Amino acid sequence: METITTDVLVVGGSVGGVAAAIQASRRGVKTILATEFTWLGGMLTSAGVCAPDGNELRSWQTGLWGAYLRELQARQIVGLDNGWVSLFTYHPHCGAAIFADWVKQLRNLLWLQGHQPLSVIKNGDRVSKVIFSPNLQIKAKITIDATELGDLLALAEAPYRWGWEDSSELDEPSLAIAERDYPHLKETYSVQAPTWVFLLQDNLRESSCLPVSPSLDQLFKGAWEKHGAEKFLSYGRLTDNLYMINWPLAGNDYGVGLERLIKSESSKKEFLTEAYNHSYSFAAYIQSELGKSCSLAPDIFPHQDSSLNSAFALYPYYRESRRLIGKTTITEKDILPRANGCAAPLPVNEAGVVSAIAVGNYPNDHHYPGIKFPLQPKSIKWGGRWTGTPFTIPYDAIVPESLDGLLVAEKNISVSHIANGSTRLQPVVMNIGQAAGMAAALCIKSNCQPRELDIRSLQRALLTDPIAPSAVIPLFNLSPNHPQWLDWQQYYLDHPKHYPLDGNFPGDDIEHITDAHNQIYQGKFCCYGEQSYQIILKSSIFNKKTYGLITLHSTVNKQLLDYPHSKSISVLGRASKTGYWLIVEKIIQD
Repeated sequence: METITTDVLVVGGSVGGVAAAIQASRRGVKTILATEFTWLGGMLTSAGVCAPDGNELRSWQTGLWGAYLRELQARQIVGLDNGWVSLFTYHPHCGAAIFADWVKQLRNLLWLQGHQPLSVIKNGDRVSKVIFSPNLQIKAKITIDATELGDLLALAEAPYRWGWEDSSELDEPSLAIAERDYPHLKETYSVQAPTWVFLLQDNLRESSCLPVSPSLDQLFKGAWEKHGAEKFLSYGRLTDNLYMINWPLAGNDYGVGLERLIKSESSKKEFLTEAYNHSYSFAAYIQSELGKSCSLAPDIFPHQDSSLNSAFALYPYYRESRRLIGKTTITEKDILPRANGCAAPLPVNEAGVVSAIAVGNYPNDHHYPGIKFPLQPKSIKWGGRWTGTPFTIPYDAIVPESLDGLLVAEKNISVSHIANGSTRLQPVVMNIGQAAGMAAALCIKSNCQPRELDIRSLQRALLTDPIAPSAVIPLFNLSPNHPQWLDWQQYYLDHPKHYPLDGNFPGDDIEHITDAHNQIYQGKFCCYGEQSYQIILKSSIFNKKTYGLITLHSTVNKQLLDYPHSKSISVLGRASKTGYWLIVEKIIQD
């Protein structure tokens, strides 16, 4: 058997995995990235979620997530404002190409494709080797589990959770409600339902019909009834008349027998076959209702299995996996805003040190087909639209409680089932991966184990990274290009009690406009209720005269809050392709 030796081994080409491998390698340590598929990027590419959610405000576009957005904007010259579920939609092959290019630029990073972990060898309480085939094993000082379902946790016999906790174990408001009001929810859905995403294309002409069965009406009837067909399709609109279909309402979420995903290879394959067929049936239903021109998009995903249509992602969008039992566990209370505030408390460890290593903000969102389960709210109106209140990921959530040589970098962090609904989103997972890769590199440089790593050294390295500096403290009004960004990040690490309830540092952001698609729009400003902004244009665009106004800039957000109703306004921005809003970069006159 061939043995390859490296400093850091990252297992899995997920969004967290590729971020971890890139960051470790950029830090100068020898790194191997072992992946099953030929595309990198996980949820953002291979799983088809090319309309990412969360960390959309300019202040939180930091680290590798911010770098990824800027590279997408540079490569997709028609812009990213195409759908309405996300402010950034793109062709999945564009995202995969970015990650592949970043990896290929690194001489000390070896990317091995077509490799799945079969077993883990431990030396006492330390992970030392991963076996991928009878002919290959990789020995590493630090191994990072970045698989979509936390496979290494099981192989290494690391303590992990799958599914729901009990309220006797964790004090979470939403968990108590689930146990009281939804007694069958836990047994019906052990984890959140995955979705096998696919892409449709409007060919503007009739195409071949997909097979339709009589049961489709029963499965999918009313899927877009509350929105209408046009808004349903534009939900995940991409370029080139393409539509990403990741629809939660009587759509392609699939959650029957979810425990099969980790029971055995044969049971997992059985589940995947059913999930794929369910999505394929949804595609057939859409075409039967909306017309033959709405067909499966050709040549999108590079399947090795010829039985799978290339319009379908390489594998499902997994929302939940095995979850590490780490040195600390993120619970619902850690992601909810403080009383009378707009941001969650900063995590402080037993030594009194702020342990934050990544920033997230997505609202807590759970998927249980056919069941609408209410969770504690963590959303606010900001910049004319709903966004999530920010929270942070502590370092101890990516470190095993008692196992050395191992870190995690995906949805497999130490988090409760309830809180996973916020921590699972693509941008925060990318930043978790970056932090895991940086931690692994620092462990190699310091010759220490992850449990021994000085957290402050990790935070400094993330904040001062020369290529993709990453925030660890969420501040609404402090974007990474601000000259005092680093000073205020470090200030709140040193003075966590001063971290403001509203999540704003005591100053103003600076303007930083980079989007090439901006234009000037003039009209009358209107405000209807809380941050429901509109502009009635002097001249219409896209045959539409009235648009909503939204912004991702804190400076513009502050101006809109005080702008007089019915006053003339001139803005620099761009129109969403779906026709619902103008994204404002600057108010030219007020």
